[in-house]
Amino acid sequence: MQQLREHIEKITALTDAEYEYIYSHFKPKKLKKHQFLVQEGDRVTNDHYVIKGCLKAYHTDNKGKEHILQFALEDWWISDYQALFKQTPATLNIDCIEDCELLTLSLHNREKLCSEMHKIEHFFRQKLSMGYVGLQQRIMSMLNNTAKERYDMLLASNPSLFQRVPKQLIASYLGVTRETLSRMASHK
Repeated sequence: MQQLREHIEKITALTDAEYEYIYSHFKPKKLKKHQFLVQEGDRVTNDHYVIKGCLKAYHTDNKGKEHILQFALEDWWISDYQALFKQTPATLNIDCIEDCELLTLSLHNREKLCSEMHKIEHFFRQKLSMGYVGLQQRIMSMLNNTAKERYDMLLASNPSLFQRVPKQLIASYLGVTRETLSRMASHK
């Protein structure tokens, strides 16, 4: 799978043999639109690299309101990382907004690869670091920016999301109502 190799090689170069060995630890997975990858309470043993499609990770509060933490498009990773790394039941739901093709890597195989290959350990350390930075930026944006500023930033950083994801889901991600999102979009 060339897409995964190109993704890894944005951080570290690989020989053909190294890549073949790494790839042998992944399993392909296909899911249909609206199908769950993870459900709250599940045991989570895998991280998932998106080859094709779009997923959302979210939590449903005790009032039934959905709070979207992440969208994952092609070339992104997604899982319930708290559940994966702490080996606790999932607190998130992850489902498919579109039909999806994923490459799944078990935590066991991830740890095995990291202990055997400095390059792949470096790759995952960089991905985790950048994921943490992204999460911090998202939290700071929710605390400091207006809804309109958050909308503009999301549109600038990921315009294709607005073509692929229903507006109700984008509103949930931004922490606004569907009506507020429509007003902001009409003022563009």
